[in-house]
Amino acid sequence: MRVHDAYELAFGEDTVLVHRTERTGSGGHPIYADDTAIVLAEISDRGEVRMLRSGGYQDPMVRVRARPVEPHTR
Repeated sequence: MRVHDAYELAFGEDTVLVHRTERTGSGGHPIYADDTAIVLAEISDRGEVRMLRSGGYQDPMVRVRARPVEPHTR
């Protein structure tokens, strides 16, 4: 599978749009962040999500789904 520039992460009924950063996680996959950099996730090329902490008191959710977002073309 290919690496995407953006994903929509689904936390139950809530969703967050994240974009690929220049960083990689401990698994060697790209790290994605939302516009606030509060939501951080390492996403593999198979769509596996590992949520990362961006602050001391966060408890990252385990069950998160990632859906690739295709770029808009004009």
